[in-house]
Amino acid sequence: MSESLLFDGVVLGGFALVFVLIFRRLGLGATLGYLVAGAVVGPQVLHLVGNAESKIGVAELGITLLLFIVGLELNPSRLWALKKEIFGLGLLQVVACGLAVTGVVWIGTHFSGAAALVLGLPLALSSTAQVLPMLQSAGRMRTPFGERAFSILLFQDLSIVPLITIVAVLSRNPADANGPPGWLLFLYTIGAVAGLVLAGRFLLRPLFRIIGNMGEREMFVFAALFTVVAAAAVMEALGLSTALGAFVAGVMLADSPYRHELEADVEPFRSILLGLFFLAVGMMLDLHAIAERPFFVIGMALALIATKALIIFGIGMAFRMTWRSALALGLLLSQGGEFGFVLFAQAQKALLIAPEAASLFGAIVTLSMATTPFLMSITRRIREEPIQQGDRDGPQSDGANALIVGYGRFGQTVAQMLIAQGIPVTLIDTDIEMIDIAGEFGAKVYYGDGTRMDLLRQAGAAEAELILFCIDGDQLSADLIEGVHQAFPKAAIFVRAYDRRAVIKLKGAPMDGVVREVLESAVRMARLALLKVGVDQAEIDRSEELYRREDRERLKAQVEAGDIRVARDRIITQVSRPELSEDLGG
Repeated sequence: MSESLLFDGVVLGGFALVFVLIFRRLGLGATLGYLVAGAVVGPQVLHLVGNAESKIGVAELGITLLLFIVGLELNPSRLWALKKEIFGLGLLQVVACGLAVTGVVWIGTHFSGAAALVLGLPLALSSTAQVLPMLQSAGRMRTPFGERAFSILLFQDLSIVPLITIVAVLSRNPADANGPPGWLLFLYTIGAVAGLVLAGRFLLRPLFRIIGNMGEREMFVFAALFTVVAAAAVMEALGLSTALGAFVAGVMLADSPYRHELEADVEPFRSILLGLFFLAVGMMLDLHAIAERPFFVIGMALALIATKALIIFGIGMAFRMTWRSALALGLLLSQGGEFGFVLFAQAQKALLIAPEAASLFGAIVTLSMATTPFLMSITRRIREEPIQQGDRDGPQSDGANALIVGYGRFGQTVAQMLIAQGIPVTLIDTDIEMIDIAGEFGAKVYYGDGTRMDLLRQAGAAEAELILFCIDGDQLSADLIEGVHQAFPKAAIFVRAYDRRAVIKLKGAPMDGVVREVLESAVRMARLALLKVGVDQAEIDRSEELYRREDRERLKAQVEAGDIRVARDRIITQVSRPELSEDLGG
């Protein structure tokens, strides 16, 4: 069994790498690459890997992790601000598209009304696993357009409970008669969400605070994954959406100082499992069903895409979107979604549709998902707003203009001066006690190791103009600064170095500025002391310039040699040096 799993992993990973790289290079997106790779290695083509059902069961955790990360981006206040889009735009889309697609299925198949309904309503749902990564990679997740798209996707996820209820009500399977009624599922949903909210407030935050104080990154990763899996398991036990549970858990931690660290820790697992999910979907694609009825599958997929795109376009226009944005929204959400597979399986168990119909419409969903990258690519020029001549808006960033790593004495001063000039900042630190104290004074500091490239990226370093390392100790190196510069070339990098030893260690690093902490404060004290004993201001300035010149030459020699003991003759230890007397006017 272990050999089989190892072989499957090697084959799936190898094919996924090849196809994703090819499709990325062609500008068609990773999702389509995963789908095609799964179809090629699956039982329909090369038959190198089988048992897609078991793999998709594990891979669905990728969707759960995706919703958790999305939840981390939305604190409760921001989610409340989107209530109009979620319960207005989202509700209208699900109902309008669900009824319209049901009509298309009924006309195209001549199925019974119940069968058409349990096929049409799931097809109204779009692919969260496909759309959100596309929004994130395009940097549009926190834009008004991205918020509208996300609001629709979130309501679609919420609608899974009533859709399962509709299937249960229409069920012809005697075993479903003992299932919970719809009103009870609704109460389960409210209770579960309330329970997750309380758990997030009184259990999760104290837990992450303890782990943060321990400084164990492995425990942080483990606790993050446990939170996601536990929230999903609670919802699954109640027969509800696992992704919804993970989303609620993410929202509860969105305004906590651990957001960036959690996001960076979970992201690799999300990417891997989401890729496995699409591989499994590709493996489950019934190519024989397509071959037997190719015109039906292709025609129904095109009808699905056209119907949803047209309706969502109309809804977008009704909500006062520009026609280009409304068109982009319609095309982006025009595909069927991964939850369609779940609901088709429920309808099959309820004896409302035959297994062949479930397989056929699964192929339609997969084919519709495969078209989205093409549609977004070929319509890019149409969807882009024309550039107006004359006055133009400046560049807009979803995140802060400056990232400050380290919010101790040094970082606090830097942050306050930047904020005083209207520059928004993101603050990152690992000191839990300091984070709590800063929160009492109104400062929002996120927990995380700011020397990690993935965490900097999650915090918005790719869009930032400034990255300022204000951490103390001996945590920075020239290689680290070089890596940050290569990863985020648009950002100017400034470094706080405690003393000249730290500056020597950073030799060759691509920095825009380095500040020795002990230097400036010591020079300031010396100036105050000289002024107190009656030295003239001009003489004080001359003394400072003399010291700075000697110190600069000494530091230059030390950096070149990599040795703090060189150029000791530059240290000013007595006033009898002739050159010093000349410089001081003696």
